[in-house]
Amino acid sequence: MKRMKAVIAYDGSGFAGYQIQPESRTVQIELMKVLKNIHKGRDVPVVASGRTDAKVHATGQVIHFDTDFSIPVEGWLKALNVLLPEDIRVLAIEEAPAGFHARYHTTGKTYRYKWDRSKIISPFTRHYMVHLKQRPDVAAMRKAGKAILGTHDFSSFCAANTGVVDKVRTIRRLDFEEHGEELHMVIEGSGFLYNMVRIIAGTLFEVGIGKRAPEELAEIIRSADRGAAGKTAAAHGLYLENVEYEN
Repeated sequence: MKRMKAVIAYDGSGFAGYQIQPESRTVQIELMKVLKNIHKGRDVPVVASGRTDAKVHATGQVIHFDTDFSIPVEGWLKALNVLLPEDIRVLAIEEAPAGFHARYHTTGKTYRYKWDRSKIISPFTRHYMVHLKQRPDVAAMRKAGKAILGTHDFSSFCAANTGVVDKVRTIRRLDFEEHGEELHMVIEGSGFLYNMVRIIAGTLFEVGIGKRAPEELAEIIRSADRGAAGKTAAAHGLYLENVEYEN
């Protein structure tokens, strides 16, 4: 039995999220359908580095699955991309060590959040960026974002309905990039809580439009209170960009 590790990308617009849900189209269901077809009717479990919500995109999600088929890497890449729907692509695939686990062996992830500052949003990007009705002060957002860096209890930036007890995470990088009318927040850390990136994005946007002062971020973190932070930013602006593992 071989364990295969793959990097995949998907357009989250047409999915109810990554993970299997009853009577809903999800990325995991589509992957398992194709692998079941390849394996002549046998179910093949697929494990991802983590789930993504409805409408959230991925450009570097990582999965693993086990197979007893001896197919060359090039054959796997071709077969999967021929059989998968066009809104999921396998970017790379390789045989992994037998003990590799796509979820439990992660050492970090990078997410990207995209806003569109254009006066008129393009019909071709409306599902992939969040349109802003007012231009935020990016310098203020950068200043506020510095408080996010480091190791903290991120209870204030976690959905209230999560069952996770340990909410301490380390954020190694938080940058804002400007690409024409696009504004991107890039955040890299040891791991992320449920809705954490979207709540950080929503809170920093509120700083950008003057609803909060940059200095408030440190106190929001100290409060460990979800009610102290800003609104959760819309899902369709979020991308899982990269998943890191130990070499």
